[in-house]
Amino acid sequence: MKQYSYKGLEAKFAELGYQWPTFHLIGVRSAANEKNKFDDTMYVVNNLIMTSATCTTNPGTHWLKNLMNPKGCAVLKPGQYVDAYQLGLHQGKYKALVQRKPVTVYRDGDKDDTAEEQGKEDTGLFGINIHRANPSAISSIIDKWSAGCQVLNDPKQYATLITTCENSAKSAFTYTLLREF
Repeated sequence: MKQYSYKGLEAKFAELGYQWPTFHLIGVRSAANEKNKFDDTMYVVNNLIMTSATCTTNPGTHWLKNLMNPKGCAVLKPGQYVDAYQLGLHQGKYKALVQRKPVTVYRDGDKDDTAEEQGKEDTGLFGINIHRANPSAISSIIDKWSAGCQVLNDPKQYATLITTCENSAKSAFTYTLLREF
């Protein structure tokens, strides 16, 4: 996965006409799109400080083949989702960034093992959260950890993300998903 600088991402946002808030989250979907692998990167921008973590912006093989929604598995559409997330509980179990405003997904319904930006677009509140995989170990395979959510595979990086969000004193968070460029 290609790594980006603060200035590089800021320039891409300007090119796309996106806002560059003082605190926000950025996901970058890998062009490699490895099947069932955590091959994407999440950046946290906190004023002039930027950190990164390994994540997936794609659903895992289990949910691509076993659809939760008859329209297809959710694959978040790249774009900027302003104030679309807030701190809350993922599935009522642990702290996460939970969806609070509509997002747009592609409905990948071909039941193969590759997450694809294909199918009809669907906009709404689907529980496309930003959460972690395994609570105590680094995960290497997505499988059931994501049915369309943005998921960090390292519990330590995830804990840092949540603490950083809590310390920001913000009530809503902007998430922008980009394709690798």
